[in-house]
Amino acid sequence: MVEETEQTTVDVDVDINGEQSGNLAQVTASTSEESQEQWQEIVDKVSAFLADLPAYLSEFFGEYKRPIITVGIITGSIVSVKLVLAVLGAINDIPLLSPLFELVGLGYSAWFVYRYLLQASSRKELAEDFTSLKEQVLGQTSMK
Repeated sequence: MVEETEQTTVDVDVDINGEQSGNLAQVTASTSEESQEQWQEIVDKVSAFLADLPAYLSEFFGEYKRPIITVGIITGSIVSVKLVLAVLGAINDIPLLSPLFELVGLGYSAWFVYRYLLQASSRKELAEDFTSLKEQVLGQTSMK
């Protein structure tokens, strides 16, 4: 089977008139002027907004100072904890360093128990040191 295709032709009459070409130039020029005016309006609005931006920001920060500081502290704390955990994880992956740190921690704990917790006089000294440190940090005198 052979398919036959039919071609249809469409005749389009284009009338070229030399007098009409001037209108196209006028339309293009007026469109260009309108787009420039629109861009100028946009630039003016953006520059006015940027000029008033410090006033907007200071008003916003003055109004929401405490929540902004709270969010900043929480964010900083989360970032700090993640950073410390990443550093500790990297140190823990070093083969001989992890057992060494465990040994140092056990040694310090044994020294602390021997120095401060075995005798009553050393426990009293530890309590006095703790109380004086608490007073220095909090700025309060003890209620004796």
